[in-house]
Amino acid sequence: MSKNVHPTMDPTKMGLGRSIAVLTSGGDAQGMNAAVRATVRVGLYTGAKVYFVHEGYQGLVDGGENICPATWESVSMMLQLGGTVIGSARCKDFRSRDGRMTAACNLVKLGITNLCVIGGDGSLTGANEFRTEWSGLLHDLVRAGRITDEEAKKSSHLNIVGMVGSIDNDFCGTDMTIGTDSALHRIIEVVDAITTTAQSHQRTFILEVMGRHCGYLALVTALACGADWVFIPEMPPDEGWENHLCRRLQDQRARGSRLNVIIVAEGAMSRDGKPISSEQIKKLVTDRLGFDTRTTVLGHVQRGGTPSAFDRILGSRMGVEAVMALLEATPDTPACVVSLSGNQAVRLPLMECVQVTKDVTTAMAEGRFEDAIKLRGKSFENNWNTYKQLAHINPPDVKSNINVAIVNIGAPCAGMNAAVRSAVRMGIIQGHTMLAVHDGFDGLAHGQIEPIIWTSVSGWTGKGGSMLGTKRSLPGKMLEEISMNIAKFNIHALVIVGGFEAYVGGLELVQAREKYEEMCIPMVVIPATVSNNVPGSDFSIGADTALNTITSTCDRIKQSAAGTKRRVFIVETMGGYCGYLATMAGLAAGADAAYIFEDKFSIKDLEVNVGHLVEKMKTTVKRGLILRNENSNANYTTDFIFNLYSEEGKGIFDCRKNVLGHMQQGGTPTPFDRNFGTKMGAKSVLWLTEKLKECYRHGRIFANTPDSACVLGMRKRALTFQPLADLKGDTDFEHRIPKTQWWLKIRPIMKILAKYNIKLDTSEHADMEHVIKKRSPLGK
Repeated sequence: MSKNVHPTMDPTKMGLGRSIAVLTSGGDAQGMNAAVRATVRVGLYTGAKVYFVHEGYQGLVDGGENICPATWESVSMMLQLGGTVIGSARCKDFRSRDGRMTAACNLVKLGITNLCVIGGDGSLTGANEFRTEWSGLLHDLVRAGRITDEEAKKSSHLNIVGMVGSIDNDFCGTDMTIGTDSALHRIIEVVDAITTTAQSHQRTFILEVMGRHCGYLALVTALACGADWVFIPEMPPDEGWENHLCRRLQDQRARGSRLNVIIVAEGAMSRDGKPISSEQIKKLVTDRLGFDTRTTVLGHVQRGGTPSAFDRILGSRMGVEAVMALLEATPDTPACVVSLSGNQAVRLPLMECVQVTKDVTTAMAEGRFEDAIKLRGKSFENNWNTYKQLAHINPPDVKSNINVAIVNIGAPCAGMNAAVRSAVRMGIIQGHTMLAVHDGFDGLAHGQIEPIIWTSVSGWTGKGGSMLGTKRSLPGKMLEEISMNIAKFNIHALVIVGGFEAYVGGLELVQAREKYEEMCIPMVVIPATVSNNVPGSDFSIGADTALNTITSTCDRIKQSAAGTKRRVFIVETMGGYCGYLATMAGLAAGADAAYIFEDKFSIKDLEVNVGHLVEKMKTTVKRGLILRNENSNANYTTDFIFNLYSEEGKGIFDCRKNVLGHMQQGGTPTPFDRNFGTKMGAKSVLWLTEKLKECYRHGRIFANTPDSACVLGMRKRALTFQPLADLKGDTDFEHRIPKTQWWLKIRPIMKILAKYNIKLDTSEHADMEHVIKKRSPLGK
């Protein structure tokens, strides 16, 4: 991030006299509508004119009614719709120079010189070619008398910015493309449904997912459901894989598993480039093993349905960044693509990303499969390594004589079990004995500790809640008993999975090291709580599932007002004092306001919000949504806000209130939480294994340095271990939240998209970065 060149520029005037057109092209993806909505609204907010281009590039060529002005209301109620409302089409005409000339003529006539393209790499390459040819096209149009010299002068330069909408996540340079998370939601829904029937009949299921050239969906699905095998185009199986696969399936059955799951990407192939189809695998398993085998090809189901909360927020954030990139562009800046790295929006040169994406295909064609995986980026590589470690290795014959205990602390949340499962299996692979502690620190104090084996955690990734049992109590008053049990059960390391109590409990154990030598063992805290309030991590396991629950509930609530009109809903969310859920759900559900503890508000603000809704009711959009975090203000309670809005809105709108409550802690984990939990669990045990080697002295383990007790957290772009003690300074213990929270920076986006005339801070913006240097396997 860097300081802007024009820090003094008023963002509401940045777009005056400019025109922006937005189009969606190529295959549709859930979340495209969120990106269109954000582009339109932020464009209008900057003072620019915004146009829809219907039916992708075809609409650009056909012109006429296909290119029409967009208004604020025209993008209302779009957020929760899948696909693309403005249509998309494959376009032959745009591939010819004549077609592009006609498209240029249509844009010049309307004075449009800024184009925002949402699509895959083909669509974005086409946009770049259009930009490169622009001056030549205008020259020819003037010669042919289709436009005047004056018109050509006014539109002498075309700015292009791309957003990647593709369910395959096949574009290099971004961690996630718009639509990928939603496609995973569809796949996991199917996997969960299939698992129950497969278990009833002891069947093998082969599931084919989309991904002609990219195995991302297949890989993450395999991680998220604990599949027995995955076929992806980037890494074909070794020679003789048929024997290996059959052996694996037999082993799993011998271990007591009632089902086998095999995931196949549609582009799966063998080392010699021959396709591997689901039917071929089915024949192999049936002929060799005689297992009852079924195949399911998911097809276009993956593109459909409502976008997940992640895709709506991603689309909205990218839309904002895209408009800023367009308005800040000069004739010298290369066409850029807005992408996501960790939780940051970044700008990357479009053609560099396209080049790396092509390099992956070349690497695969030339049989350089290790390179292909590296070129896909860090996130893909981490997924592949975690999958390999958890699926492909048989537990060693030699035991390490190390006992690692796992405990769940605090309120239950979805994804805890995925973390426990991968930690247990990774520990067994390392040769450790894994111990399950039931019912939190109480269980550790009362000796509710037992060995947990490979098959004990089968099928845990998809289970909500906490299978080990969890409690909120802290260890402070039970230190004596806990230290005795650490000695009695010979515990050498501890994995603590939980929320803010897990962090505070971990600190109490570390502080007790002075008095109790038994506490001098390596410990790691894995943040898992719907509130997302653990210091040291931008995300907690469980928050994504809760966010999706709130968002889908808000969708239903908004829909219920469609018939009645003029209704405002006040919805209370969980989160303790942390406003993450309220803010992010506000962005994902299109709320008019979200009241949170971190962003103080007064009666004046409440008045402004009521006035804003009164104005909104005069438009065609006759419903409102207000979110309130449960602890946002001790006096302005949900009832108070409900009463205030009801009184002030008399005769204009009526109000309803909903307290969502514990439904936010339940449900099956989302793909993100399963994947995140799996990676965190595996990484924590690998770290503990290394730490144990460092701390082994004179035949015993002794760990008393601050860095032997850490929080494993997601920080911007990487998973990092941070000592518990170092995070104390950044923690507000009274309100149980970190003092710095990254998501507060994206709160203004929600207000702008709800038509508040506030100032967007453009002083800190995403600078153009480079993809090739970072991603190339040679540079690593």
